[in-house]
Amino acid sequence: MATSSIGAARWALLAVLAGALVSPLEAAESRKKSGKSAPPKEAAEQTVEEISASVKESLVVIHYVGRSGAVEGVGTGFVVGANGLVATSLHVIGEGRPIQVQLSNGRQYQATKVHAWDRKLDLAVVQIDAKNLKPLPLGDSEALRQGAQVVAIGNPLGLRYSVVQGVVSAKRDIDGIDMIQLAIPVEPGNSGGPLFDMQGRVHGILTMKSATTANIGFAMPVNSLKPLLEKPNPVPIERWLTIGTVNPEEWRAVFGGRWTQKGGMIQVDGAGQGFGGRALCLAQKLSPKAPYEIAVSVKLDDERGAAGLAFASDGQDRHYGFYPSAGRLRLTRFEGANVYTWQVMREIDTPHYRPGEWNHLKVRFEPERIRCFVNDQLVADVEDEALPGTMVGLAKFRETKAEFKDFRVGAQLPNYFPAPEVAAKILKQAEVPHVDGEPLGEVADALQGNGRANQIVLLERAKQLERQASRLRVLSAKVHYRQVQDELVKLFAPEEEKVDLFRAALLVSKLDNPDLDVDAYLRELERHAREIASRLPKRADDEARLGVLSKYLFEENGFHGNRSDYYNRANSYVNDVLDDREGIPITLSVVYLELARRIGLERVHGLGLPGHFVVQYKPARGEARMIDVFEGGGLLGRKDAEELVRSYSGRDFVEAELRPATK
Repeated sequence: MATSSIGAARWALLAVLAGALVSPLEAAESRKKSGKSAPPKEAAEQTVEEISASVKESLVVIHYVGRSGAVEGVGTGFVVGANGLVATSLHVIGEGRPIQVQLSNGRQYQATKVHAWDRKLDLAVVQIDAKNLKPLPLGDSEALRQGAQVVAIGNPLGLRYSVVQGVVSAKRDIDGIDMIQLAIPVEPGNSGGPLFDMQGRVHGILTMKSATTANIGFAMPVNSLKPLLEKPNPVPIERWLTIGTVNPEEWRAVFGGRWTQKGGMIQVDGAGQGFGGRALCLAQKLSPKAPYEIAVSVKLDDERGAAGLAFASDGQDRHYGFYPSAGRLRLTRFEGANVYTWQVMREIDTPHYRPGEWNHLKVRFEPERIRCFVNDQLVADVEDEALPGTMVGLAKFRETKAEFKDFRVGAQLPNYFPAPEVAAKILKQAEVPHVDGEPLGEVADALQGNGRANQIVLLERAKQLERQASRLRVLSAKVHYRQVQDELVKLFAPEEEKVDLFRAALLVSKLDNPDLDVDAYLRELERHAREIASRLPKRADDEARLGVLSKYLFEENGFHGNRSDYYNRANSYVNDVLDDREGIPITLSVVYLELARRIGLERVHGLGLPGHFVVQYKPARGEARMIDVFEGGGLLGRKDAEELVRSYSGRDFVEAELRPATK
């Protein structure tokens, strides 16, 4: 249970217990005296035909649209608000994608905002500009019993408004989430559709099918949807489309594909619009003049794919590419939009390329010469009259899924791997013998004649090396930890008030994520700060700055407290808070405080109330105010704070708890 709901749950439990102490006879007598009527009768059961007819106008078809404008996915949704609120599964709307909603009467709408969403629960509520819709009644999924008859309606495989009847097989815990197991086939297109009981009430949202059995599906209980409707975390669609995308100030996507960025790495999937599924992601601020070097580390999801470097690009069809493809390396010259304008200059089969692993690609580009390296080994040296383009970046082809990291450009880049003498020194210190390059075939010939002893000895030696490998991983983690620790110590060496708290929090995140690019997230925070500053009126006072900051974070960008999965590790990493726009009180406070500092708000600080961190604003005159960043930036008075302390800690408020938290 999330910390924020502990107090409410305690009162709910007390209410249930109190109700249990009253007999039905006493309850009836009490209603008689008070003039209240008896509770309404249970709704009558309906046939499948009746349910299908009564709910059809509340069902919708949902499409998410790729960057090319083509429909890339289809699913189901249902009306939960007469003012245009539609519930579905999060994976149906596609994170960062435009969303289309089609009503049963054929009218189509573009979603204007994502009203609420929860990644772990795979739930979403979207808003469309439609009025007077018919919301479906929501049941109590806790009351749904094993063996109960249920009806599901959706768009399996694009077959709209298909109806299927089944039973509740069980309630299951799937990865820590309570779900309804169904004896119902769930196919692509069913996701997001409602699951009805025989009174026509929604008890679940179809979300997944069994990977092993065709006639087993799962639904998310509708009670998991209700908190999202009660406390939404809305994001306008123009902001939703930016979630997870590459920073537009640093990168420009060409020919589509889905380019995303997280933890300092760039990922790509989906076919590009160019011939052969080609797509580019070009650096916006880098246009080096030859000679120069460009490098990146790349890992393919499938070695049948192709992805790597693009250089000397004109920003469109003309450029070079150096990339792995089908287990080999290619250097290709592209001069147009079709295969007839492409020239494969070199196709290289080399042992220096490591399939399935990270590989470091580097190109040295000169006016009439191109040299290509993989893992610091020269694999191609080609003379060519250079293309005139000056842009550099990344390229992918076909349906490739790939990851990129350590993108670099410079006049001359150092080798990616340590020099042999450095590697030898490290290995000696770690007490591991250096055997790289040993001719294994000759060793195998020399070992002939020893019979089965060869296997025994070699396997034991292999086990020793595996143990040493495990030790090296632990040692690497400790070295990394010490390096980050030293950075933190240096960061806090000057006056504490001058410390960049966001950088410090990023370093804490880096302890668990060695690949985290701290500077990239600092730039992202600065970008948010510039957007906020651009909206401030001239000569804005503190009140105006606070208003613009809160509106930007909580209304326009959907930053919110993670109520459904409070203890998820990601909530404690400020980089994930910035990426996913959800967190816990202290990490959301760090983001709020550092943005406040960057727009000139100096009278704000953190306040460590027991169990619930908040931000406090102390004006030059007047009373201090507390800002609850976990609850959408709501303002708290002194009495509210006292109640918070009592609900979370079970004790009375202590004045010392209003002391500002240090960085």
